[in-house]
Amino acid sequence: MKYNSTTMRKSYPALTSACLLLLPSCRDKPNADVQTKPNVLFICVDDLRRELGCYGSAVKTPNIDKLAADGSLFFHHYVQVPTSGASRASMLTGMYPRDLADISNEACRTRLSGKPEGERPETMFHHLKRNGYYTVGVGKISHYVDGLLYGYTDPVGTSFELPHSWDEMLFDAGKWETGWNAFFGYADGTNRQSRNKQVKPYECADVADEGYPDGLTANLAVKKIKELAIRSAGGEPFCLAVGFFKPHLPFTAPKKYWDLYNEDSIPLSSIPFIPENCHKITLHESVEFNGYLLGEEKASLEKPASDSYARKLRHAYFACISYVDAQIGKVLDALEASGQADHTIVILWGDHGWHLGDHLVWGKHTLHDTSLGSAFIISAPGKKKSVKNYRIVGSVDIYPTLMDLCDVAAPTGLDGESLVPLLDSPDDKNRKDIAYSYYKIGMSVRTPRHRLSKYYTEDGNVTELYEYQQSIWEHKNIAGEKPDLIKTLTPLLEKGYTVRYE
Repeated sequence: MKYNSTTMRKSYPALTSACLLLLPSCRDKPNADVQTKPNVLFICVDDLRRELGCYGSAVKTPNIDKLAADGSLFFHHYVQVPTSGASRASMLTGMYPRDLADISNEACRTRLSGKPEGERPETMFHHLKRNGYYTVGVGKISHYVDGLLYGYTDPVGTSFELPHSWDEMLFDAGKWETGWNAFFGYADGTNRQSRNKQVKPYECADVADEGYPDGLTANLAVKKIKELAIRSAGGEPFCLAVGFFKPHLPFTAPKKYWDLYNEDSIPLSSIPFIPENCHKITLHESVEFNGYLLGEEKASLEKPASDSYARKLRHAYFACISYVDAQIGKVLDALEASGQADHTIVILWGDHGWHLGDHLVWGKHTLHDTSLGSAFIISAPGKKKSVKNYRIVGSVDIYPTLMDLCDVAAPTGLDGESLVPLLDSPDDKNRKDIAYSYYKIGMSVRTPRHRLSKYYTEDGNVTELYEYQQSIWEHKNIAGEKPDLIKTLTPLLEKGYTVRYE
């Protein structure tokens, strides 16, 4: 079955004037106050580590670099959970995980799906919707790639993962026919599932941008911006969230983006080894990556990939980023052409980082910096431009920041803190530089100079401490050398205890 923006539009029942008067969960009508509120363009990118030109990488990302020059580029943004569904759930709700279910990719489904609308908004987009914004989602915003609940090989579902957040939830699956097929899709219209994982973890095909799903997502977003601009001009602000797949596995991108790079000169990982004194329980055997069964080599903690294969994979990842950068450029150009750019907040967010052979790992799912750190940019009307922000921030900070920028009162109980003061004054001394992260049996706290992590195993706890003063990379676990520092940092770590590991 093929579906597009028409069949994917969610319908909401008409609201009576009595409903608007009596129920605080009903959305306010546009009025003079709402008309002054800025629009929102929120762009989320799957598996996007800080591998962008604006961060000093060799990857060619002219469109994202331009966005960074127009706002604040955060060099030390950390997600709360290094897996897509849970990371997005934490960002969308502004909350740290509360139990092990919140560390799962099914976090939104468990917490939010299938439930009636309550007093507390389910996500930041829901809260904007209830405060006069027309909200539209295009592509992967939460975990389920088209916003509908169904399994990888099932027919398209009919229940929404976020039932109250959107006026419209849109996706164009094209020749892949379902969202999950598109997510794991190859240029010929097949996918990882239909080929029983007998696929390579990369593909270079001589196709147009629309030959892969992110090109269709960009086109859909461009079309929607034109419609939303009319609403905005009429007094109703919009919030458009656009989610792109790449550079998530498989690393598939049109040939013209591969051609931007000379594979022989692709840089290898700066840390292609397990850190000294690092416990292997903190790493993993790259199961997701190794699930692409036709890969020329398997990843292992016992030995690194060959230099030639590592360069091939990094080439593929770089090509995917340049491809998605081009799609983001189309969306930003459409916003500019709409006349709404100067009245629109733009946020670009990567849902977590990715080990490109770092510490012998190919994938995310660790509490190491390379997995928890991701791309993050905010460009907002009236705020400083070309700001390089080195403060420690977390994804839970996005919700209160967005409300602050939109002049909407944030709900009580959020775990994050608004970043708006940092947009004009990056050295604001009132800001605490702390980010907490969680995954499976471990939790971690990041400060400007250190990362302290504890893993709760059946055989006893494992503690790791890394210092970043001399290097931005993790070369050595110094926990055994710095007991006094661990004693100092442990109370800070304990303040982040929200998940019970017993």
